Amino acid sequence: MEVEFDVQMTSADLYDYMLHHTFTSPSGLIGAVAGALMIVAGFAGSGALCTIAGIVILLYLPVVLFMRSKQQFLSNPAFRQPLHYRMDEEGITVSQGEHEECCKWEDMQKAISTMRSIVLYTSAVNATILPKKAMGEKTTAVIGVISTHMPPRKVKIRC
Repeated sequence: MEVEFDVQMTSADLYDYMLHHTFTSPSGLIGAVAGALMIVAGFAGSGALCTIAGIVILLYLPVVLFMRSKQQFLSNPAFRQPLHYRMDEEGITVSQGEHEECCKWEDMQKAISTMRSIVLYTSAVNATILPKKAMGEKTTAVIGVISTHMPPRKVKIRC
């Protein structure tokens, strides 16, 4: 089975990935819990300063990630042109203009889904973001190819 599609990345797609990546990491979770606990403590009688600090902690990361996604989108020339993806028995081939890279299925670390995208991690910090909107009706076929070629323990995709 082979699936091909084009992706025009947007800053919103990057932001969705960054939010998910950050808030599923231990440091992101600790920050969110700390901010929420400070808000609860503030309402429980610790004062307005505690509530304000909790709100600042909770809002800081999403705002910073939003600005970082915009900056990364604008500064990376690879995002200006569409990427062409081909998924087959061997792996995923990404091409843009004359450049082409292939990643084998066995090199994939994990596959996850966010609200807007399917993300294939090639390492702990490198990922391929596949926006569901760009894949359109091919999203189900893409999920099928990923599920067929990656071990179930590595696939955490929800439709």
